[in-house]
Amino acid sequence: MAEAITEYQRDNLCSVVSEYIKEQILVGKYKAGDHVLEASIAKNLGISRSPVREGIKDLEKEGIVEIVPRKGTYVTTFSIKDVHEVFDIRILHEYDILRILIHEHKLNEEDFKILTSLVDRMVYIVKSDLSDQEKVIQINKMDMDFHIYLWNKSDSKRRIKILKDMFFQLKMAMMYDTNETGDLMQTATDHYEIIEHLRNGDLEKCKTAFLNHINSYKQGNFENPY
Repeated sequence: MAEAITEYQRDNLCSVVSEYIKEQILVGKYKAGDHVLEASIAKNLGISRSPVREGIKDLEKEGIVEIVPRKGTYVTTFSIKDVHEVFDIRILHEYDILRILIHEHKLNEEDFKILTSLVDRMVYIVKSDLSDQEKVIQINKMDMDFHIYLWNKSDSKRRIKILKDMFFQLKMAMMYDTNETGDLMQTATDHYEIIEHLRNGDLEKCKTAFLNHINSYKQGNFENPY
């Protein structure tokens, strides 16, 4: 029994480590190419280096950090090709999510109220007196909440898994340079149009609104897979 508890505690600490590092990336403490020091993380979290090492290995599997033999761990640096690939994968699978939501009538009025409330909060943040960096951080998180809500409502477990694995990489690429995140108000209000077309059951307009939203967040040339 004691061994089972120890195993559980170790796994829990590994999760704490991975979430801590992700949070440090989102708030800009760690940027592309930064050296991630096991000893520093262990000290900050008040834990031993063993779960830190395991947590870092989990992040390597997600493509969030790179472990270089005899040199250490570094936050992954994305090339333009990498960023475009992540966007293409997201667009492909999220189009399928939108199709499922509309064709299978997965959303009700309560869902639309929750989604609209999320967007209202985004707009409030953009208009607030927070620093530009803090606005970017909070809008990123709320944007994630909005889309994850839709993914979960689709009940498409495999698509959800793929999207969640890729989504943090997408946010990493966006967070490296806040100047590349586009117009925050546009980013926020784009979601109102997505909600409108979901409510009206217009898949083609919904897909177009989603693609416009993606392009307003990160300018680039992304092929429409449909």
